[in-house]
Amino acid sequence: MIHPTESVEQIAARAGVPPEEAAKAEEQLAGLGLLRPSPGGGWVAISPESAADELLAPLEQDILQRRIAMAATRARLHALSGDYLEARSLRSAKTNIEVIKGIDSIRAVIDDLTRTCSSSLDTLAPGGGQSEQAIRSAVPLDLEMLARGVELRTIFQHSARRHLPTAQFVAKITAAGARVRSSSTLPSRVQIYDRVCAVLPIDPENTGAGVALVRDPAVLGFVRRLFEYYWERSVNFSEVDRVAGPAPTGLERDVLLLMATGKKNQVIAHQLGMSDRSVSRIVSTLMERLDADSRFQAGVKAVQNGWLT
Repeated sequence: MIHPTESVEQIAARAGVPPEEAAKAEEQLAGLGLLRPSPGGGWVAISPESAADELLAPLEQDILQRRIAMAATRARLHALSGDYLEARSLRSAKTNIEVIKGIDSIRAVIDDLTRTCSSSLDTLAPGGGQSEQAIRSAVPLDLEMLARGVELRTIFQHSARRHLPTAQFVAKITAAGARVRSSSTLPSRVQIYDRVCAVLPIDPENTGAGVALVRDPAVLGFVRRLFEYYWERSVNFSEVDRVAGPAPTGLERDVLLLMATGKKNQVIAHQLGMSDRSVSRIVSTLMERLDADSRFQAGVKAVQNGWLT
């Protein structure tokens, strides 16, 4: 039997291990509270249960205090629910147009509208490809809305098709049920939540200028009709690449521009200094690329493809 006052060398000799290994084991056991200094010198062995109680008691006390603090904070926040609901009711006044400034305030309002949206979100998203930061922020919010049954409709510009992160974002949300289209031009960024609140930029050229939250029935009705106007004239986001390949350049583009104004082949040939046969051949090629049955339809499809922007 090992005596508590025996030295490390003596214990090592009894155990048949090097003194360094015995010293290391002694240090580890002391660190776990399984060995305590003896008043008479050496160590006293402590049961694992007693060591655990002594070692973990401070941690358990700290956890208890943190839980008490969390409960107190939660109670204080819940006490503000009445004020929050009252503020939301004031914000939802039907004749209200509220201006929000400051990027943090704008983000907070958009986050609140997104998380409380219950039926639909319609968005005009001009400017071509979206920033990767905006996409990273939008993906989880859009997927969460779709999961709870919110109808998402978004219109991008055709140029967004050439931006890989935007195209990947569209593929992800359409797979989850969103409907996405594209148009050659869009007037401004617009978001319409549940058809009762629209978010419009104060200055479309300066996103940091602030936004307006619009619930006024007259203004909101106009904004909703504006969205439907562009929605009806846009094409499915995935269709743009299938239509006709790259935009025409050079003489093809010159002919297309004159076609779009209603000019006949002879007039086009005269204005461009070409033969009637050359113009007819280019017109035929353009009609075939656009899969158009008439010159008017070709002009419409050329606009949809972004060829005439």
